[in-house]
Amino acid sequence: MPPPADIVKVAIEWPGAFPKLMEIDQKKPLSAIIKEVCDGWSLSNHEYYALQHADSSNFYITEKNRNEIKNGTILRLTTSPAQNALQLHERIQSSSMDAKLEALKDLAGYSRDVTFAQEFINLDGISLLTQMVESGTERYQKLQKIMKPCFGDMLSFTLTAFVELMDHGIVSWDTFSVAFIKKIASYVNKFATDIAILQRSLAILESMVLNSHDLYHKVAQEITIGQLIPHLQGADQEIQTYTTAVINALFLKAPDDKRQEMANILAQKQLRSIILTHVIRAQRAINNEMAHQLYVLQVLTFNLLEDRMMTKMDPQDQAQRDIIFELRRIAFDAESEPNNSSGNVEKRKSMYTRDYKKLGFINHVNPAMDFTQTPPGMLALDNMLYFAKHHQDAYIRIVLENSSREDKHECPFGRSSIELTKLLCEILKVGELPSETGNDFHPMFFTHDRSFEEFFCICIQLLNKTWKEMRATSEDFNKVMQVVKEQIMRALTTKPSSLDQFKSKLQNLSYAEILKIRQSERMNQEDFQSRPILELKEKIQPEILELIKQQRLNRLVEGTCFRKLNSRRRQDKFWYCRLSPNHKVLHYGDLEESPQGEVPHDSLQDKLPVADIKAVLTGKDCPHMKEKGALKQNKEVLELAFSILHDSNGHLDFIAPDKHEYCVWTDGLNALLGKDMMSELTRNDMDTLLSMEIKLRLLDLENIQIPDAPPPIPKEPSNYDFVYDCN
Repeated sequence: MPPPADIVKVAIEWPGAFPKLMEIDQKKPLSAIIKEVCDGWSLSNHEYYALQHADSSNFYITEKNRNEIKNGTILRLTTSPAQNALQLHERIQSSSMDAKLEALKDLAGYSRDVTFAQEFINLDGISLLTQMVESGTERYQKLQKIMKPCFGDMLSFTLTAFVELMDHGIVSWDTFSVAFIKKIASYVNKFATDIAILQRSLAILESMVLNSHDLYHKVAQEITIGQLIPHLQGADQEIQTYTTAVINALFLKAPDDKRQEMANILAQKQLRSIILTHVIRAQRAINNEMAHQLYVLQVLTFNLLEDRMMTKMDPQDQAQRDIIFELRRIAFDAESEPNNSSGNVEKRKSMYTRDYKKLGFINHVNPAMDFTQTPPGMLALDNMLYFAKHHQDAYIRIVLENSSREDKHECPFGRSSIELTKLLCEILKVGELPSETGNDFHPMFFTHDRSFEEFFCICIQLLNKTWKEMRATSEDFNKVMQVVKEQIMRALTTKPSSLDQFKSKLQNLSYAEILKIRQSERMNQEDFQSRPILELKEKIQPEILELIKQQRLNRLVEGTCFRKLNSRRRQDKFWYCRLSPNHKVLHYGDLEESPQGEVPHDSLQDKLPVADIKAVLTGKDCPHMKEKGALKQNKEVLELAFSILHDSNGHLDFIAPDKHEYCVWTDGLNALLGKDMMSELTRNDMDTLLSMEIKLRLLDLENIQIPDAPPPIPKEPSNYDFVYDCN
């Protein structure tokens, strides 16, 4: 007979004694269980003790998390969080440097536990740590000279404990003094060679900027881009990542009127070329966190275009109208200008109207009206002027080539530029905030100071080329734009390393090539629609579905590393989840760092029987997406979120690293529960595998036309004389 669901069998350790095997009744108060354990070892004052996990996490067991205890868990009887916090509070103030160092090391480890953190913070522990940091350099100047490694370790553990305590979100960031900020900022310069101190100092600065408007201004006064740039030129990618994160935070939180000014400073300090040389083109792989920070920097840089994108042209503004005149002048400079006498006013107006028509504007009389739609607003005019000035030969060629045509196949440069700018803004999501999980940066945008304008210049020439290849007329404008969008998207997916490489990719994606690709994709989807093929599809579909199901379950058995996200600060904190080979238990647990390869089951401390799973929730229905915070506002995070509800009224919350992993896990979990796999990935896999299987089975019928209906049964023969009787 199986034990009751509320009874959990565990082992409990106590230093200097043999471990005890116990059955814990989850219905009993935790204090009663601890008293029972203490009585077994004849320990008095049971209220001074607590239970904690005996694994690397050392997290305390509380009434809130006790349901996570599973059969076979190893626990440890230890000092209660309140007692431990009190003792450490005293120990870190010790006059002995060795004792102080050991205490700070312990504090850094314990601070990861929210139960301990709450107790230590209640003792005003955060204030004590900030005082130690503020007075640290002066107080230990002599120590620093005599025992520099000891001082470095002490400061490193102090900052680590501070970061971990603040990460729980118990204390507001607004409470810190200017003296503390100055000290942290000074560490960014003083301890450039001490990786641990530098890393934690950068992490603290990032959190201050992201979590407090007032602290943003104070940090911005204390730390300059010039002080951060040298850290990007080092060889340590983790320091480069934290440095880029601080720059992004300062960029993100800067007031609108200061953001362009900061972008100009970044350009002066050659941030782009430094990142290109020392990060993107360095001889090492870019990790996920660095990729995320580069993506954020890319998004924030392109978002500077939003103001121009949303600014309508004022037809009465002479400076703006002069830009249109300049476009006309560059294109038609060779033509003779009429005299400015009053008698030639009408003639001049007529000539301007004719030229604006040649330039491809919709409104020939007043082309300024073409730029009153937002988006793309004035950004389109900026792009046109950049193209005309920096790629003058190509600009003149396109304008004159189309203006001289009289067969209705001319490509309207003005209208094309406006619609193309709007399309590029959509593709690059100009104006949208960066995603918490995005890492889709494009190296080519870091190769030029005016990358968006150069991107436009390449694409407008592509549009003109595609227009000619399609022999399009004005009625085909939207069709051309659809083809151009497909060409650009297909080229971007290859992640070209430079704008020249992007241009080369587009050369290979001519209209004829796009037609071939479309035809090939259409054949995969539509070619096999005859009745016998449909019947064959129906017959083999269950086999394919079972194959997909097995693949999903195998991927769950391999497991996935998930990132822990919160609204306060993005951190390299991970946890891993995998399915047992017999498909009966989910193993999961926290990790110190992103794993290289699979994580063994025995190193994952927590278990969840598949039989206990009630349901799988996705998107905004997930408990962690209903909580207050910045994450719930982010559409991309919502699309990657899913949760497992289990019997003990608990839930296991996930944010997948990408859409592919999201589909794999939701499919796999639904398969375990006997439900249909409904993801987009399953549909795509089904189409691909079904198409391949059909083609393989029809190989012998190549060049033989398959009839729509079965052949008719022939009439009976008039005699059976042809039958040979073996007897």
